[in-house]
Amino acid sequence: MAIIEVKCPKCWSAHVIKYGRTSTGTQRYLCKDCKDSFLLEYTYNAYKPGTEETIIKMTANASGIRDISRVVGISTDTVIKTLKKQNVR
Repeated sequence: MAIIEVKCPKCWSAHVIKYGRTSTGTQRYLCKDCKDSFLLEYTYNAYKPGTEETIIKMTANASGIRDISRVVGISTDTVIKTLKKQNVR
């Protein structure tokens, strides 16, 4: 049996406990320091850490919504929702 050391992607703390499973059966974890839950493997690309920052950077470099959605691998509606949430114009 292999042991995987899990660290929180936000605060890099090792104080992590199992926190149930998602509807698809993926293990969920909870950081005891920052009280954030996370997954090791995300099913949908929009939920992966760093996707939101990639969308903002590509928008700043004058990439279009369709171009961003193709590169990142998410829908155009998700790109628009992220930009509206950030108030990027």
